[in-house]
Amino acid sequence: MDYRATWDLSINAPEQFWGEQAQHIHWLTPPKTIFRAVDAAHGEWFSDGTLNSSDLALDANIRAGRGAQHALIYDSPVTNTVRYYTYTELKEEVARFAGALRAEGVQKGDRVVIYMPMIPQAVIAMLACARLGAVHSTVFGGFAAGELAARIDDAAPKAVVTASCGIEVSKIIAYKPLVDEALRQARHQPDCCIVFQRPEATATLVAGRDKDWGEVMAAAHPADPVPVAATDPLYILYTSGTTGKPKGVVRDNGGHAVALRYSMSLVYDARPGDVFWAASDVGWVVGHSYIVYGPLFAGCTSVLYEGKPVKTPDAGAFWRVCQDHKVNLLFAAPTAFRAIRKEDPEADQLHRYQIPALKRIFLAGERLDPATYDWLRECTHLPVLDHWWQTETGWAICCNPIGIEMMTVKPGSASLPSPGYNVQVVDAAGRQAGAGEQGRIAIKLPLPPGCLTTVWGDDGRYRSTYLDPIPGYYDSGDSGYIDEDGYVFVMGRTDDAINVAGHRLSTGQMEEVIASHPAVAECCVVGTHDGLKGQLPLGLVLVKDSATIAPDELEEELIDMVREKIGALACFQRAIVVERLPKTRSGKILRRIIRQMADGEPWSAPSTIDDPAILEEINQRLSGGET
Repeated sequence: MDYRATWDLSINAPEQFWGEQAQHIHWLTPPKTIFRAVDAAHGEWFSDGTLNSSDLALDANIRAGRGAQHALIYDSPVTNTVRYYTYTELKEEVARFAGALRAEGVQKGDRVVIYMPMIPQAVIAMLACARLGAVHSTVFGGFAAGELAARIDDAAPKAVVTASCGIEVSKIIAYKPLVDEALRQARHQPDCCIVFQRPEATATLVAGRDKDWGEVMAAAHPADPVPVAATDPLYILYTSGTTGKPKGVVRDNGGHAVALRYSMSLVYDARPGDVFWAASDVGWVVGHSYIVYGPLFAGCTSVLYEGKPVKTPDAGAFWRVCQDHKVNLLFAAPTAFRAIRKEDPEADQLHRYQIPALKRIFLAGERLDPATYDWLRECTHLPVLDHWWQTETGWAICCNPIGIEMMTVKPGSASLPSPGYNVQVVDAAGRQAGAGEQGRIAIKLPLPPGCLTTVWGDDGRYRSTYLDPIPGYYDSGDSGYIDEDGYVFVMGRTDDAINVAGHRLSTGQMEEVIASHPAVAECCVVGTHDGLKGQLPLGLVLVKDSATIAPDELEEELIDMVREKIGALACFQRAIVVERLPKTRSGKILRRIIRQMADGEPWSAPSTIDDPAILEEINQRLSGGET
């Protein structure tokens, strides 16, 4: 069955389609009810089935004869450590830590907050929670104490699991003082805090509350998988950049397992034994879906990398990992490759390594601009495939469905809707846009398996945020268009569109033009207030290290390019060269804060920022007459 027939079946006969996909995972009680509509906003997938996600990730692979295969490869250039875990070894560690949690009173349905760096113990803790039927909430290591406290109050965990420190390039970040301060601020107090001591910095334990990871593991008895309902929650993941009350996306067990297992085949064409590397963090949704659960559900070997695309030690870091571990499938954010391209525009570092095992490169998390696509494609001579999804969906809304049929690549497009997703571009009233016409990207309900089921503790917020804005649809919050061939082009968040003298323009489209300049490594465009035209676009530009063009000359050329490609109506008049762009730790540019700076509004550095000093540098440029 080709892509079009598969997609049609998934939309017109979803119970048949997803019932067939559900047969590819091991159920403790196979479901007889594939989908049950609850109300206009909610539906339940596989509601009468039972399973255990840790069993699917580990025990099922051992039963299938993959016990001696590597399940996890830990590669840490910041500690000069490489460690391999077979499926059998990882299962033993997970079962023992599940026993340690059980000894501390953690049971099915309890929450556990995990605040860890990119070390194997983070994966072990997540899978151990799943083994008990407990709900894990993994918080990005290094989040400020106040943000961690807010998440602790919202999730009300029975236990907190942390490490003594994290490492950012060469800087040691002590985690335990952050956890202690978060617990001092939090209204909710967990029963215990389990601390994994790293040799780079040891933590002081609080008597009566804190437990040493090594000691609880030594005393623990391994735990067997606990059966849970498909509709029981597996995890809560708080969206990055949340302000005020945290927004916890809830993922169920059954729909999540079926969808991720399917996505490993559909999106990545991954096979058992493939080495799969998602260069992300377990604190983000990519880490949940494609470092921990997806690859293990599919019988792959997953790479856990504690390092950066550059500076650990250089711009060849990614290629070194691909060579050393014979990576077959690499998934990263475009920002990672823009960083590599900036430091190594001619890809000299790539030529130091042999990567014949690498079959495909996948990108997601932000728009893949054609300039980055072209550079990566030309340097590696490999298929470079974009896909689009969100924390809320947990897997790709749009992709090139290579597990079914390899489609033509259109640079700048996330390709076609994945089976299960009825993607449409609509206006605020829900009227469908024509081919090529920009609007709000929405998904007709019901959502497929694997998507969020609610917001933790606040179903009203789930409805008001995602379902009420466009009745009958999930509002993605992204804008874009669908072309005459059905390809989806995601141009940016709806609040990134700007209105210039009555013309609604996409900043993503302008960024695409600017990024195509040979001297530009990375860029962003935001709308700033203008008394006459309403808004005007402002560009911030990062140039390649090898570029010799003067800033004024570059600005003139970029203005001409935007005028030529988009038109004079864009009124693009300013492009400021900066040393760095302000980003979250997951690589997303902080456009809203740049806008606030440019407009002279109050702003504050969010907890998700990679380096707060960058904001001060940008603010000085913007407040010094640059705009």
